Amino acid sequence: MSRIFVTGGSRGLGRGIVKAALNAGHDVAFTYLQQRAAADELVAWARTNTPERRCLTYALDVGDPAAVERVGDEVLEALDGVDGVVCNAGIVDNQLAVQMTDEAWDRVLRTNLTGSFYVARHFLMAFLGSGGGRLLFMGSIAQGGLSGQANYAASKAGLVGLAKTLAKEYGPKGITANVVVPGFFETDMTRESMAESHKQFWRQFCPLERMGEVRELAEVVLFLLSEQASFVNGQEIGVTGGLDWAR
Repeated sequence: MSRIFVTGGSRGLGRGIVKAALNAGHDVAFTYLQQRAAADELVAWARTNTPERRCLTYALDVGDPAAVERVGDEVLEALDGVDGVVCNAGIVDNQLAVQMTDEAWDRVLRTNLTGSFYVARHFLMAFLGSGGGRLLFMGSIAQGGLSGQANYAASKAGLVGLAKTLAKEYGPKGITANVVVPGFFETDMTRESMAESHKQFWRQFCPLERMGEVRELAEVVLFLLSEQASFVNGQEIGVTGGLDWAR
Protein backbone atom coordinates (compact mmCIF):
# COMPACT_ATOMS: atom_id res chain seq x y z
CA MET A 1 0.00 0.00 0.00
CA SER A 2 1.23 3.48 -0.84
CA ARG A 3 -0.02 7.04 -0.74
CA ILE A 4 -0.76 8.71 -4.07
CA PHE A 5 -1.53 12.32 -4.98
CA VAL A 6 -3.32 13.02 -8.28
CA THR A 7 -3.99 16.47 -9.70
CA GLY A 8 -7.09 16.83 -11.83
CA GLY A 9 -8.66 13.69 -10.43
CA SER A 10 -12.36 14.48 -10.51
CA ARG A 11 -13.06 13.59 -14.15
CA GLY A 12 -11.71 11.76 -17.16
CA LEU A 13 -8.42 9.90 -16.97
CA GLY A 14 -7.64 11.33 -13.54
CA ARG A 15 -10.85 9.93 -12.12
CA GLY A 16 -10.03 6.51 -13.56
CA ILE A 17 -6.55 6.61 -12.01
CA VAL A 18 -7.99 7.56 -8.60
CA LYS A 19 -10.49 4.69 -8.70
CA ALA A 20 -7.88 2.18 -9.84
CA ALA A 21 -5.48 3.25 -7.10
CA LEU A 22 -8.15 2.90 -4.42
CA ASN A 23 -9.18 -0.51 -5.73
CA ALA A 24 -5.53 -1.57 -5.67
CA GLY A 25 -5.30 -0.74 -1.97
CA HIS A 26 -3.69 2.70 -2.03
CA ASP A 27 -4.66 5.84 -0.13
CA VAL A 28 -5.36 8.71 -2.52
CA ALA A 29 -5.66 12.47 -2.37
CA PHE A 30 -6.77 14.24 -5.54
CA THR A 31 -7.55 17.76 -6.67
CA TYR A 32 -10.18 19.48 -8.76
CA LEU A 33 -10.53 23.01 -10.06
CA GLN A 34 -14.22 23.56 -10.81
CA GLN A 35 -15.81 20.11 -10.66
CA ARG A 36 -16.72 20.13 -6.96
CA ALA A 37 -19.80 17.94 -7.44
CA ALA A 38 -17.81 15.34 -9.40
CA ALA A 39 -15.08 15.36 -6.74
CA ASP A 40 -17.59 14.87 -3.92
CA GLU A 41 -19.23 12.06 -5.88
CA LEU A 42 -15.88 10.30 -6.24
CA VAL A 43 -15.19 10.58 -2.49
CA ALA A 44 -18.65 9.15 -1.80
CA TRP A 45 -17.94 6.29 -4.21
CA ALA A 46 -14.73 5.56 -2.32
CA ARG A 47 -16.50 5.48 1.04
CA THR A 48 -18.89 2.86 -0.31
CA ASN A 49 -16.55 0.77 -2.44
CA THR A 50 -13.16 1.08 -0.71
CA PRO A 51 -14.03 2.07 2.88
CA GLU A 52 -10.71 0.83 4.24
CA ARG A 53 -8.79 3.35 2.13
CA ARG A 54 -8.44 7.08 2.63
CA CYS A 55 -9.75 9.23 -0.25
CA LEU A 56 -9.38 12.98 0.14
CA THR A 57 -10.15 15.82 -2.25
CA TYR A 58 -8.91 19.40 -2.45
CA ALA A 59 -9.75 22.41 -4.61
CA LEU A 60 -6.56 23.57 -6.32
CA ASP A 61 -5.42 25.78 -9.16
CA VAL A 62 -2.03 24.21 -9.89
CA GLY A 63 -0.92 27.43 -11.57
CA ASP A 64 -1.02 29.23 -8.21
CA PRO A 65 2.27 28.43 -6.43
CA ALA A 66 1.03 29.54 -3.00
CA ALA A 67 -2.02 27.29 -3.32
CA VAL A 68 0.18 24.37 -4.37
CA GLU A 69 2.31 24.84 -1.26
CA ARG A 70 -0.73 25.06 0.99
CA VAL A 71 -2.58 22.06 -0.43
CA GLY A 72 0.61 20.06 -0.74
CA ASP A 73 1.35 20.53 2.95
CA GLU A 74 -2.23 19.58 3.85
CA VAL A 75 -1.98 16.38 1.80
CA LEU A 76 1.36 15.39 3.30
CA GLU A 77 -0.03 15.87 6.79
CA ALA A 78 -3.34 14.11 6.10
CA LEU A 79 -1.73 11.05 4.48
CA ASP A 80 1.37 11.03 6.69
CA GLY A 81 3.48 11.48 3.58
CA VAL A 82 3.15 10.74 -0.15
CA ASP A 83 4.91 8.06 -2.19
CA GLY A 84 3.77 8.93 -5.72
CA VAL A 85 2.51 12.03 -7.54
CA VAL A 86 0.56 12.07 -10.80
CA CYS A 87 0.53 15.50 -12.48
CA ASN A 88 -2.62 15.09 -14.53
CA ALA A 89 -4.33 18.50 -14.30
CA GLY A 90 -4.54 20.13 -17.71
CA ILE A 91 -6.62 22.36 -19.94
CA VAL A 92 -6.96 23.13 -23.64
CA ASP A 93 -7.75 26.38 -25.45
CA ASN A 94 -7.55 25.63 -29.15
CA GLN A 95 -6.70 28.37 -31.65
CA LEU A 96 -4.56 28.57 -34.76
CA ALA A 97 -1.19 30.12 -34.01
CA VAL A 98 -1.81 33.40 -35.85
CA GLN A 99 -5.07 33.85 -33.94
CA MET A 100 -3.88 32.67 -30.53
CA THR A 101 -4.20 35.28 -27.85
CA ASP A 102 -1.59 35.93 -25.20
CA GLU A 103 -4.16 34.89 -22.61
CA ALA A 104 -4.80 31.53 -24.29
CA TRP A 105 -1.08 30.83 -24.54
CA ASP A 106 -0.29 31.86 -20.98
CA ARG A 107 -3.28 30.10 -19.43
CA VAL A 108 -2.53 26.69 -20.98
CA LEU A 109 1.21 26.86 -20.28
CA ARG A 110 0.61 28.04 -16.71
CA THR A 111 -1.71 25.13 -15.93
CA ASN A 112 -0.20 22.28 -17.90
CA LEU A 113 3.53 22.95 -17.62
CA THR A 114 4.21 25.54 -14.93
CA GLY A 115 1.58 24.03 -12.63
CA SER A 116 3.14 20.59 -13.00
CA PHE A 117 6.50 22.09 -12.09
CA TYR A 118 5.06 23.72 -8.97
CA VAL A 119 3.56 20.41 -7.85
CA ALA A 120 6.72 18.43 -8.58
CA ARG A 121 8.91 20.98 -6.83
CA HIS A 122 6.82 20.83 -3.67
CA PHE A 123 6.72 17.04 -3.39
CA LEU A 124 10.38 16.65 -4.31
CA MET A 125 11.25 18.06 -0.92
CA ALA A 126 9.09 15.42 0.76
CA PHE A 127 10.62 12.67 -1.39
CA LEU A 128 14.12 13.79 -0.47
CA GLY A 129 13.19 13.59 3.17
CA SER A 130 11.67 10.11 2.88
CA GLY A 131 14.39 8.62 0.69
CA GLY A 132 12.54 8.30 -2.62
CA GLY A 133 9.33 8.69 -4.57
CA ARG A 134 7.64 8.60 -7.95
CA LEU A 135 6.80 11.57 -10.17
CA LEU A 136 4.56 10.93 -13.15
CA PHE A 137 3.52 13.52 -15.73
CA MET A 138 0.61 13.11 -18.12
CA GLY A 139 1.79 13.88 -21.63
CA SER A 140 -0.08 13.73 -24.92
CA ILE A 141 0.47 12.67 -28.52
CA ALA A 142 0.03 16.40 -29.18
CA GLN A 143 3.54 16.92 -27.80
CA GLY A 144 4.82 16.04 -31.26
CA GLY A 145 2.79 18.93 -32.71
CA LEU A 146 -0.92 19.23 -33.43
CA SER A 147 -2.76 21.72 -35.62
CA GLY A 148 -4.67 24.31 -33.62
CA GLN A 149 -2.93 23.42 -30.37
CA ALA A 150 0.40 25.26 -30.35
CA ASN A 151 -0.06 26.15 -26.68
CA TYR A 152 -1.17 22.67 -25.62
CA ALA A 153 1.52 20.91 -27.69
CA ALA A 154 4.23 23.15 -26.27
CA SER A 155 3.03 22.54 -22.72
CA LYS A 156 3.06 18.77 -23.16
CA ALA A 157 6.43 18.76 -24.92
CA GLY A 158 7.77 20.81 -22.02
CA LEU A 159 6.73 18.09 -19.59
CA VAL A 160 9.10 15.69 -21.35
CA GLY A 161 12.04 18.00 -20.80
CA LEU A 162 10.97 18.59 -17.21
CA ALA A 163 10.65 14.89 -16.42
CA LYS A 164 13.97 13.97 -18.02
CA THR A 165 15.73 16.74 -16.12
CA LEU A 166 14.25 15.68 -12.79
CA ALA A 167 15.14 12.07 -13.58
CA LYS A 168 18.78 13.07 -13.93
CA GLU A 169 18.87 15.43 -10.95
CA TYR A 170 17.09 13.19 -8.45
CA GLY A 171 17.55 9.64 -9.69
CA PRO A 172 20.55 9.28 -7.34
CA LYS A 173 18.16 10.02 -4.46
CA GLY A 174 15.78 7.20 -5.37
CA ILE A 175 13.28 9.51 -7.08
CA THR A 176 12.04 8.61 -10.57
CA ALA A 177 10.29 10.89 -13.05
CA ASN A 178 8.48 9.64 -16.14
CA VAL A 179 5.87 10.74 -18.68
CA VAL A 180 2.84 8.70 -19.69
CA VAL A 181 1.64 9.55 -23.20
CA PRO A 182 -2.02 8.57 -23.62
CA GLY A 183 -3.86 8.14 -26.86
CA PHE A 184 -7.62 8.65 -26.99
CA PHE A 185 -9.66 7.00 -24.28
CA GLU A 186 -13.34 6.49 -23.65
CA THR A 187 -14.20 8.94 -20.86
CA ASP A 188 -17.17 11.12 -20.02
CA MET A 189 -15.20 14.08 -21.42
CA THR A 190 -14.47 12.50 -24.81
CA ARG A 191 -18.04 11.26 -25.07
CA GLU A 192 -19.35 14.75 -24.42
CA SER A 193 -16.87 16.92 -26.33
CA MET A 194 -14.98 14.85 -28.92
CA ALA A 195 -16.39 15.18 -32.42
CA GLU A 196 -17.52 11.95 -34.05
CA SER A 197 -15.20 12.66 -36.99
CA HIS A 198 -12.22 12.64 -34.61
CA LYS A 199 -13.35 9.34 -33.13
CA GLN A 200 -13.65 7.85 -36.61
CA PHE A 201 -10.19 9.16 -37.49
CA TRP A 202 -8.75 7.47 -34.43
CA ARG A 203 -10.45 4.15 -35.07
CA GLN A 204 -9.37 4.21 -38.71
CA PHE A 205 -5.67 4.85 -38.17
CA CYS A 206 -5.01 3.32 -34.73
CA PRO A 207 -3.49 -0.14 -35.29
CA LEU A 208 -5.85 -1.59 -32.65
CA GLU A 209 -8.83 0.08 -34.40
CA ARG A 210 -10.40 1.35 -31.19
CA MET A 211 -10.17 3.91 -28.42
CA GLY A 212 -8.56 2.91 -25.17
CA GLU A 213 -10.27 1.95 -21.94
CA VAL A 214 -9.31 4.02 -18.91
CA ARG A 215 -8.40 0.91 -16.90
CA GLU A 216 -5.67 0.16 -19.47
CA LEU A 217 -4.02 3.50 -18.82
CA ALA A 218 -4.55 3.29 -15.06
CA GLU A 219 -2.75 -0.04 -14.86
CA VAL A 220 0.31 1.43 -16.55
CA VAL A 221 0.22 4.42 -14.19
CA LEU A 222 0.03 2.18 -11.13
CA PHE A 223 2.93 0.10 -12.38
CA LEU A 224 5.10 3.20 -12.85
CA LEU A 225 4.23 4.31 -9.32
CA SER A 226 5.19 0.92 -7.89
CA GLU A 227 8.43 -0.50 -6.55
CA GLN A 228 8.50 -2.83 -9.56
CA ALA A 229 9.21 0.22 -11.74
CA SER A 230 12.17 1.41 -9.66
CA PHE A 231 14.51 1.20 -12.68
CA VAL A 232 12.18 3.05 -15.08
CA ASN A 233 13.35 6.65 -15.04
CA GLY A 234 13.28 9.55 -17.48
CA GLN A 235 11.08 7.70 -19.98
CA GLU A 236 8.11 8.46 -22.19
CA ILE A 237 5.69 5.55 -21.94
CA GLY A 238 3.17 5.53 -24.76
CA VAL A 239 -0.28 4.07 -24.10
CA THR A 240 -1.68 4.84 -27.53
CA GLY A 241 -2.69 1.59 -29.15
CA GLY A 242 0.16 2.15 -31.58
CA LEU A 243 -0.92 5.49 -33.07
CA ASP A 244 1.63 8.08 -31.93
CA TRP A 245 0.77 10.92 -34.29
CA ALA A 246 -2.12 13.21 -35.04
CA ARG A 247 -2.75 16.04 -37.51
